[in-house]
Amino acid sequence: MANTKTHQSELERLASLEQRSEIGGGQKAVDRQHERGKLTARERLDLLFDPGSFVEVNKLAESQSTDFGMQEKKVPGDGVVTGYGNIDGRLVFAYAQDVTVLGGSVGTIHGQKICRIMDEAIKVKAPLVALNDSGGGRLHEGFFASKGVAGMFYRNTAASGLIPQITGMMGSSAGVAVYSPALTDFIVMVKGRSHMVITGPGIIKSVTGEDISLEELGGAKVHSEITGTAHFVADSDEECIAVIKKLLGYLPSNNTENPPVVKTDDDPERIDKKLKEIVPADFKKSYDMHQVIERVVDQGTFFEVLRRFALNIIVGFARMDGHTVGIVANQPRFKAGCLDVDASDKAARFIRFCDAFNIPLINFVDVPGYFPGVTQEHAGIIRHGAKMLYAYSEATVPKITLALRKEYGGAVMGMCCVGMGVDLMLAWPIAQLVVLDTTAAVNLIFRKEIQTAENPDELRQQRIEEYDYKYSNPYHAASNMLVDSVIKPKETRPQLIKALRMLRNKQRPEINKRHGNIPF
Repeated sequence: MANTKTHQSELERLASLEQRSEIGGGQKAVDRQHERGKLTARERLDLLFDPGSFVEVNKLAESQSTDFGMQEKKVPGDGVVTGYGNIDGRLVFAYAQDVTVLGGSVGTIHGQKICRIMDEAIKVKAPLVALNDSGGGRLHEGFFASKGVAGMFYRNTAASGLIPQITGMMGSSAGVAVYSPALTDFIVMVKGRSHMVITGPGIIKSVTGEDISLEELGGAKVHSEITGTAHFVADSDEECIAVIKKLLGYLPSNNTENPPVVKTDDDPERIDKKLKEIVPADFKKSYDMHQVIERVVDQGTFFEVLRRFALNIIVGFARMDGHTVGIVANQPRFKAGCLDVDASDKAARFIRFCDAFNIPLINFVDVPGYFPGVTQEHAGIIRHGAKMLYAYSEATVPKITLALRKEYGGAVMGMCCVGMGVDLMLAWPIAQLVVLDTTAAVNLIFRKEIQTAENPDELRQQRIEEYDYKYSNPYHAASNMLVDSVIKPKETRPQLIKALRMLRNKQRPEINKRHGNIPF
């Protein structure tokens, strides 16, 4: 039989297959997606990448399963779009699951496609963005589908600390589909549209009798405020993509590079006399640490992470003199800025991320100690608090700590002090670096003397003034080299920038062990 193939016939066949791939689950399914206020997988990628830069890979791959009528349900691409392109001119790899094709379920080929693009991202050491919209493993393909899912987990772990990994949760995911996002560095959820659960409401009700909606069980509010799983919350698909692009702008492409430098018009020598007004010298009065951070960093650059979770501590990225820095700060407005279980987890993971990706750490400290109570003790504050100690001790990036007011007890170490490998320890004149606040210390040290005094109140006040003058100030700490410099509040920004410049070429030692054993 004569070969009837021609260039034109094969180009037409290619065009047909590509068109079939691009329409996903069909126009009706696309229309339903739009009616729900959601974008398609390809529309999301179009927003993510610089125009015309996205290159799709394995566009024509399709399920090889023939059981349970799968032969009739094949779609080129198998429900996931994978590829690479540029975001703000920088190479990034991505995949976007297509919920219009078999619910975005992870079949054998679907999983292999994702693993393949993850492998390429790891090879060339470029960031990976995952746009997840999947119900989980594809039941039609049985246990075979699990290889791709497990392969994703394996590669998420291999990529961890090597390249930034960001997940946009664009829909509802359950079971194994939520673990790959949980292994990435950051998760962005869409309010009212994305959900993450291990077991759905129906199964929970049948097993435990609990009646709960999907939103109440694993919506954006739950994961951003209660579990700490979602680092950012967006109001729409478009905002979710915008958050991902903004986040990437603070990060290097991999662990061997430094973050991009973005020059701003903010004067590095700028002083700010209002800082003294924002932070009361009276330790009983509260204030918002955000105001301090935002006035010290390059104007308009503070990008908070997990801002709805563990409100007693603040973490996020900012720029100082155009360079990315990681901020860790106590928040006196919540629990007086005490460290607790959730705050320790939140801070420790952020510290380790910054250390992995060459991002200097600046710590703004106003901490009265660890949050007291039976609940915290039984929740494991010892174990969780140790994570922060471990993270700071292990970190070899530049570490600068500024004591604004209170630095009490073990929380001093928890916020990175001399002895914890801090590179520069600064303090404001009103700061107190002590084991206990003055009154508590005096009541313990001079308890018997005060009890037997003719005028206990007068003696107590006298001892407080003596103790305060001698110990409860930064000068005593500075005299013992526990503080490197006592600085004026108005000079905080220029002093921090000078320190960062000094530390820019800090040598980071080679790791001579497989890894430590952080107290998870």
